[in-house]
Amino acid sequence: MKVLIIDDERAIRRALREILEFEQIQVQEAENGKDGIDLLRSNSFDLVFSDIKMPVMDGMEVLTIIQTEKIEVPVVMISGHGTVETAVQAIKQGAFDFIEKPLDLNRILVILRNVQDRNHLVEETKVLKATVKKIKGSTIVGESQKILAIKEMIERVAPSDARVLITGQNGTGKELVARSLHELSNRSKMPFIEVNCAAIPSELIESELFGHEKGAFTSAVKDKKGKFELASGGTIFLDEIGDMSASAQAKVLRALQENVIQRVGGEKDIKVDCRVVAATNKDLRKEINEGRFREDLFHRLAVIPIHVPSLNERISDIPLLADHFLTIVCQEQAIHTRQLTDEAKSELTKINWTGNIRELRNVIERLVILCDNTINGQDVARYANPK
Repeated sequence: MKVLIIDDERAIRRALREILEFEQIQVQEAENGKDGIDLLRSNSFDLVFSDIKMPVMDGMEVLTIIQTEKIEVPVVMISGHGTVETAVQAIKQGAFDFIEKPLDLNRILVILRNVQDRNHLVEETKVLKATVKKIKGSTIVGESQKILAIKEMIERVAPSDARVLITGQNGTGKELVARSLHELSNRSKMPFIEVNCAAIPSELIESELFGHEKGAFTSAVKDKKGKFELASGGTIFLDEIGDMSASAQAKVLRALQENVIQRVGGEKDIKVDCRVVAATNKDLRKEINEGRFREDLFHRLAVIPIHVPSLNERISDIPLLADHFLTIVCQEQAIHTRQLTDEAKSELTKINWTGNIRELRNVIERLVILCDNTINGQDVARYANPK
């Protein structure tokens, strides 16, 4: 936990620092509001203690700037002349709490516990909101033998902490397998953090995974937690891991071996506890032979391999998937539910689905928007493969 103390009285800053450092909390100080705001703009803090009456810029101005600039940090106001009116005004303006001088040790300890609980809930809410957006319609749909085998494997593997490597073509639903593993695990109440290794430039992947210290590189204006830290206690999903740079591979290997990471530009080991699930559309054996992927990392990741079949390998699931996406798309578009005729479903099974499930969903969305209430075989033939 990292705390900023803003107070013009040296004695108050020293007393508060001693209490906080005894609780193993990192502390920075500012002797007026302006210096405090400068620190808040360039650093991340978990809590701010701010005096109300100060020269240059008082505590209420500090609070206003924090609210206006949307700096996400709880603020506890300190006053030597506390009144009910002042406390109410501070809380109305967005302060987390209000304490009076002289400082009361027990009161500060209670505030620290409350802030830790609050910050944990805020982080959890962010993750949940992101998850809700992603998992709309994320159930693994299908009754083919290959899909039933995957569902059975997920049920057996999920309760363990075994690492899983998911392989398959783009658009086959590898992320759904990863989410199912998390949701059926003992870590389901903790974060599921996804990292698309192919979408992040190679020079930024280490910062994204492991975080960085302020000043580690030109744009590192404040400390930043990496995905491994954010996923601690939960699951980290390394999607398209075959595109990861060699230096990042070495650091991931160390994280898997020792359960510790180092931020970019940092020297301190940070302990992490997260289950690692990886996915790739590449042949990692071939990548190893050609020197682009570490064999020792491959063996660390592929404790449990799961291969997700292409849509062309599970044609019998297409009618189920089509109905599933039809319901979802109609809800999202606020359109009266459409119906797919048997002829339409039969036409869908004849298509060569090079884009797999992702392509099927797009086609269903196109049919919902362009067709009438009943979608027939001619509609599919006309709109599924536009020229």
